Amino acid sequence: MMNKEWVVVYTSTQAHKINIAKAVLEDNGIKAIDLSKKDSSYTMIGEIELYVNPQDVTLAQFLIKENQL
Repeated sequence: MMNKEWVVVYTSTQAHKINIAKAVLEDNGIKAIDLSKKDSSYTMIGEIELYVNPQDVTLAQFLIKENQL
């Protein structure tokens, strides 16, 4: 379960990019949770956010950048 202290490290409007970023983080031992802020009636409106624990932010951002996500 995600608590309010988790930090957004990546956002995208494209679900496949979120899935790739989440897989990269989890492959490196970082627990990641995605949260869709897309409008349920209009799937083209809104973003999906990827959250990690505060202690994992620096490594998560590095991994996302290194994988050009």
